[in-house]
Amino acid sequence: MTDTTSDASQDLPTLPGPWRARVPAYADIDALVALRHLDELQGTGEAHVDPAGIESEVAGQASWTRRQVVAVGDDDVPRAWITVHDRAAGRALIWGYFDRDVAEMDDIADAFYAWAEEIAIAMARMRGVTATRLDESPFANDVRQAGWLKRAGYAKRRTWLHMNRPVTAEDADLTPRAGVTVRPVERHENGLPVAADLQIVHQMLEESFEDHFNSYRESFPEFVQRLREDPGHSWDHWWLAYVEPEDGGEPVPAGALVVSVASAPEGGVEGSYVEYIGVNRVARGRGVAKSLLGTVISDAAQRGRDRVGLEVDADSPTKADQLYLALGWTTDYATDSWFKDIELTD
Repeated sequence: MTDTTSDASQDLPTLPGPWRARVPAYADIDALVALRHLDELQGTGEAHVDPAGIESEVAGQASWTRRQVVAVGDDDVPRAWITVHDRAAGRALIWGYFDRDVAEMDDIADAFYAWAEEIAIAMARMRGVTATRLDESPFANDVRQAGWLKRAGYAKRRTWLHMNRPVTAEDADLTPRAGVTVRPVERHENGLPVAADLQIVHQMLEESFEDHFNSYRESFPEFVQRLREDPGHSWDHWWLAYVEPEDGGEPVPAGALVVSVASAPEGGVEGSYVEYIGVNRVARGRGVAKSLLGTVISDAAQRGRDRVGLEVDADSPTKADQLYLALGWTTDYATDSWFKDIELTD
């Protein structure tokens, strides 16, 4: 009989002084919520962390494609946390959260990023690919975490704007532009979506982002599973847009919109969050994006929500950030993308 209990600890990072690494457990969720809260507070000046999201990452569906460790001292309370998400073939998302008051945190961060790289390489080998990209997104003004990433061999590549638009009851009457039809993804009687519509959503988004600097192929099963992991996921928040061909005929798919439910802050109400909005390149300039955005705003108003959030590349080739500004979105904070590209050797 093989002893598997010791195998899990063999690839944990070695930490300095009184600190040790271990895999987070369900009992750590409250401490990890507090750690994430501290991270957001340091990065943005305010914080709202959804405990359900942390639970999903540690012990729910979102944990199944992740490897993660925490740093604990004598009290066994996590003071640092890093995850490696096997996002797609050749792509690993890294998320690190660190209590900056810990004296040894620079050394802990170095050990964590070295460990994350080893895990990402192992994931890439398991998928049979010859290269992989590590992708971490700290807050834009986080000089200390930027220093850790530089030491680990990452390079800053892009800035992302995190934006919100207030929603009022008057927004409930917004309608699509002339020539554009927006409809929800069709669902069966039991509430589950019709597969053909989900496949069109995936196709629209893959085609829409082909000209983006960070575009990469994500399989249909990976795409659907990843979005289902979000505690705010809801099938009635997926839409498809259609346009009439200029030479006549039946409307054709032109874009897609995937939205999640943003949890309510203390004393507040829920919001809507745009996970994805994409317009097929051949349909750009026909009001599809504005129609999809009007759809999510109107839907949020009808549900009694007070905001719609989204994230956009500050250097979007389609100037999407300018569209959002024109439609009432404002930037709350920014994050940076730091990449490390690795060629695997035999």
